[in-house]
Amino acid sequence: MAATVLTFVVLLAALVVLRAVILGRSRGSVPCRLQVGNRGWQSGVARYADGELHWIPLMGVRLRPRHAIARRGLVVSARRDIGDGLYAVDCSGSTRDVSLAMSADAMTGFLAWLESAPPSAYLDVA
Repeated sequence: MAATVLTFVVLLAALVVLRAVILGRSRGSVPCRLQVGNRGWQSGVARYADGELHWIPLMGVRLRPRHAIARRGLVVSARRDIGDGLYAVDCSGSTRDVSLAMSADAMTGFLAWLESAPPSAYLDVA
């Protein structure tokens, strides 16, 4: 019985690690930490898709994004160094107020993605 439980736990841990490696090596993905409100930082992977930034937690079972942050109406209100080579931005707008932390290179890419939207993307046309 104990051997079966141990085998199951080891197999589950291997699957979680394999998932993290696959997410980290996926094309267009960058390591990114997310903070919603006053909660702690959560490690994950960010992907750019269809005018949204999809954030997928590093630890978990699902491959679907837990947060989809729309580029439209997104405003960066502050930028700060949080140490360990990571920089954080506080974002607000059409989504909940969130903070994203990533490396300097990834932050440059995020800000370029944010600014590269066509001008018509910010017009509300009824």
